[in-house]
Amino acid sequence: MQDRLQQFYRALLRHYGPQHWWPGESPFEVMVGAVLTQNTNWTNVEKAIARLKAAGVLDLQRLRRLEPAVLAEYIRPAGYYNLKARRLRHLVDWFCERYDGSLAALRRLSVGRLRAELLAIHGIGPETADSIILYALAKPTFVVDTYTHRILVRHHCLDADCDYEQIKSYCEGRLEEDVPLYNEFHALLVQVGKNHCRPRPRCAGCPLESFDHTVEDPND
Repeated sequence: MQDRLQQFYRALLRHYGPQHWWPGESPFEVMVGAVLTQNTNWTNVEKAIARLKAAGVLDLQRLRRLEPAVLAEYIRPAGYYNLKARRLRHLVDWFCERYDGSLAALRRLSVGRLRAELLAIHGIGPETADSIILYALAKPTFVVDTYTHRILVRHHCLDADCDYEQIKSYCEGRLEEDVPLYNEFHALLVQVGKNHCRPRPRCAGCPLESFDHTVEDPND
């Protein structure tokens, strides 16, 4: 019998089809986007990236040479722009100083070491680190977000107080270690989370509606 998580994946894939995620024209752009998308939506990130491109600074060395205030102004549409400018600089400095800006060098690292180094960078949390590893470097690590947590808790897979690492371990323990699978599944969870598994759920028509789940009282 298939694991429930695998059943979720097949149901979502049948319903939505392949998502072709993550948006980004280069691995470095994906790295930048992973930082900018913290606490905002992708539409705002696209605006910020477009401004960086228009200015000709969406480049590792050019970005590093920018004054923090100038960088912050370019990425203003992404929100928390002063904070995110500092976080971007921390990531860029680490990439340049430790690996000379070489993506090949990063890809030679194990997932465990790469993740530990990214998490040691000020302002880089687990979701950002895993997004960089999976989407920019095409290495197998499962990305967890608010949608993943909400869906798995509502379907009684995990307790509500589970943390990021517990959710990640649950998913990776039930899925084949596979970059395209991790990529696709995360994108599908985002899709069903946006369309149905909102803070106030819209279960009618959800591709996971037939599975056991909890529906909150809308009057709570």
